[in-house]
Amino acid sequence: MLKSILFDLDDTLLDRNASVQQFIAAQYDRLSRSFNHVSKADYVSRFIELDCHGRVWKDQVYQALVVEFGIETIRWQALLEDYETQFQWHCIPFPFLTETLYQLKLQGYLLGIVTNGLGHVQNRSIDGLEIRDYFDTILISEVEQVRKPEPEIFSRALDRLGATAQNSVFVGDHPKADIEGAKGVGMKTIWKQDFYWLETPTADATIDNLNEIPAILQQFDNN
Repeated sequence: MLKSILFDLDDTLLDRNASVQQFIAAQYDRLSRSFNHVSKADYVSRFIELDCHGRVWKDQVYQALVVEFGIETIRWQALLEDYETQFQWHCIPFPFLTETLYQLKLQGYLLGIVTNGLGHVQNRSIDGLEIRDYFDTILISEVEQVRKPEPEIFSRALDRLGATAQNSVFVGDHPKADIEGAKGVGMKTIWKQDFYWLETPTADATIDNLNEIPAILQQFDNN
């Protein structure tokens, strides 16, 4: 019988693309008096390009923005601080997030998050989604000093839940960090389909929406 379900955060629980779009537009509205020679459309689109789906650190993104747009009246550090303190108010969940977590808890599963990223940034996103109380453990790579897909971070999460790889499932969007990483320690895997990735991972199941998870878990238990 399955005992625990572990989740990635960005692009699995958090609709990162929608959240970033909303945040960066709001940041422009708040701060553009300091760089009103830059159009909102240019500011938003260039941030998204430089961010590269979250793979580039935000300090580098803002340094590049300041240089490219010739922004002299506000420092990149101030823009970064605004991101770190305000992003959580723009966190958009994927559909059925809280309903699915509630159902899984009702069915007795232990739940965890294993995410790469900075501790204070990821913690604020979790709080922005208002989902912390659903989870029995949360591991963030900066805090743990180990990143997915390294086996240690998955093993650590399982130990803290008192679970084993054989009775646990990992749900994530990243083919290597999430699916390959979790399979590497022996967990079953569910890929939250994301067409950003060119490769299709060999997960045990694939979903488009989070509310598909309970039925898949039942199938896993019946096989």
